[in-house]
Amino acid sequence: MMKKKKLVSRLFEILKYGSLVIATLCSLIPVCVCVLTAFKTNEEYASTSVLDLPKSFLNFENFVIAFQKANMLRGFFNTALVLVVVLTASVFMGSMLAYVLNRFKFPGRGLIQNLFMFAALLPGIAMQVTIYQIMYSLGLVNHLYGYMIVLMGTDIISIYIFLQFFENLPISLDESAIMDGCTYFGVFFKILFPLLKPAIITSLLLKGVSVYNEYYASNLYLQSPELKTISTALYTFTGPYGNQYNYICAGVLITIVPILILFLIFQRQVYGGMAAGAVKG
Repeated sequence: MMKKKKLVSRLFEILKYGSLVIATLCSLIPVCVCVLTAFKTNEEYASTSVLDLPKSFLNFENFVIAFQKANMLRGFFNTALVLVVVLTASVFMGSMLAYVLNRFKFPGRGLIQNLFMFAALLPGIAMQVTIYQIMYSLGLVNHLYGYMIVLMGTDIISIYIFLQFFENLPISLDESAIMDGCTYFGVFFKILFPLLKPAIITSLLLKGVSVYNEYYASNLYLQSPELKTISTALYTFTGPYGNQYNYICAGVLITIVPILILFLIFQRQVYGGMAAGAVKG
């Protein structure tokens, strides 16, 4: 009996660690292929397999061509501008809306929260025809501010993050501040908003990654070359006669660098924010 239990336990350990190894390989192999391809010349890419090593890891010609030909500097500028505006608006709108829904009792409050949940379940692609018609009729297509408005209006997850965090802030804070003569705006901006730092970091992380990687809406609403974001700039090297994957991979590595640097700088705040802001309650 004991031998049977040990055998089952050993098989379970093998399956557990084997699945972890397989998952790790599935995650790392595409990254390794991208790195190897980014350093290959056109001739090397055409004559070798994807896992073959390039002749030299000191060949940065692909990176220079990708950066210049795809106009990635403009893409980074547009993406940074969109990130600053969208994330700032998202934090303030999400936190203020969560404050109203959590702290004030009024008819229809439950209905509004349920409608937000219903909207979160709807696939965004299913509503793009209607959204595009509205954007076109308002003259917001092919304008960076129109693209920002689209991204700001789809942040339901952040609202629920703030709602969850407000549940853990005692209402006595509001009552004490109001008794001292503070207004509702003062309560929010002076008392509660500084306490939302973990939730803000979590919201910025989730929304920032989503905006930085967003491709569909930017390709649909930003049609002028000078309005390219960093996600659409890489499609310069795609075409009907084939794709230049060595330049695409070089561009992908360039786009990873800023996010990697920011993550290494703020990783303590990111982990703290996710732990404190996303799982409370």
